[in-house]
Amino acid sequence: MNIAIIGQGYVGLPLGIHAAKAGHTVVGFDVDSQRVNSLKLGDTESPEVTSAEILELQKKSRISFTCELEKLKNCTIFIIAVPTPLDSAGKPDLSNLKSACELISKIISSKCLIINESTSYIGTLRNLIKPMIDKLSNKDNLEYAVAPERIDPGNKVWNIKNTPRNVAGLTSLATQQAVDLYNSFCDSVNVVSSAEVAECAKLFENTFRQVNIALVNELSKVANKLNFSTHEAVRAAATKPFGFMPFYPSIGVGGHCIPVDPSYLSYSAELAGVDAKFINLANQVNSSMPKIITERVRDYLGGDLTGKQVQIAGISYKPDISDLRESPALSLIRELTISGANVSWHDPLVAVYEGQQSVALNSAVDLGLIVTPHSQIDFSIWKKANVKVLDLSANSNNYGWPKFL
Repeated sequence: MNIAIIGQGYVGLPLGIHAAKAGHTVVGFDVDSQRVNSLKLGDTESPEVTSAEILELQKKSRISFTCELEKLKNCTIFIIAVPTPLDSAGKPDLSNLKSACELISKIISSKCLIINESTSYIGTLRNLIKPMIDKLSNKDNLEYAVAPERIDPGNKVWNIKNTPRNVAGLTSLATQQAVDLYNSFCDSVNVVSSAEVAECAKLFENTFRQVNIALVNELSKVANKLNFSTHEAVRAAATKPFGFMPFYPSIGVGGHCIPVDPSYLSYSAELAGVDAKFINLANQVNSSMPKIITERVRDYLGGDLTGKQVQIAGISYKPDISDLRESPALSLIRELTISGANVSWHDPLVAVYEGQQSVALNSAVDLGLIVTPHSQIDFSIWKKANVKVLDLSANSNNYGWPKFL
């Protein structure tokens, strides 16, 4: 199959590599010429893909990268894998998705298949993508399917191949074509009854996490007031062999999935005339955590952060990746700075953020905060110097200090 993948970010690039390895001919399209040129040289920040893979597949003519729309003219399958963030009002920003539809409309031939992998609100494929491409391309014989991405950047266990894929088409033909494609490089393909079910499943699986994280973050407030350990309580609850799944308190949620997907589900509810109070409340609880934690840190340091030297260990949104998207650590830096603290940060995977560079762990700070504990960070520097440290990490690992949340 000749496949065009629109968008070469954290979803599109790994997808293209897996499809190319399965024997398909893949063209990776992106409007960012700098990214395309880097990929041609084998350079990528994706933790899912190696430089050797990119170069080898290019050498075999199994994959190529381009900014030129004309290079897609022989493709029969078009997969949309572009960012779908939120706008400044917290509503879906579909500008990238709409641009992708416009681009596809200019080059697509009759009887081709369009698959959307980008996360969006329920009904996007049927009510936005299909009408838009049909109208702009002036073709009425195109097929449409959805197969929402389930990428977890940096996950060493679950990847595109072994993570089950939900698939649905707007017609039986589209469904079968999509199933045939994903079966070629995915171990498990689950066909659902409609595109709306597949779209909903993607939103709900991450809203589930958002809600449970918000729940344990609220428990952390209770534990703080009643002077017991949230982590110990969660571990105790987790001894029950059924009906419970442990989540741990955190400074908030980051990445694309958990901070964004629930808002797309809430928007879907809004379109249906339903007030998604529970989802919206979970969003509010988690987004408020950096400010709440700043207040707790201030109390810990005697009620005043003015002039205090505070250093954060790890500012990306999850351990062992450099991704800063929606990272709550960035909000924590802002809150601490507003409260008067002099904030520095150490992150071996992030070179620069807003003009500030990562610095080595400092044994002379007033307080160290473990936020994103990358495996490369050596906390013994703080331990040996008896630095005051608060462990804010969202896991059950022991880094040498009790969990603060």
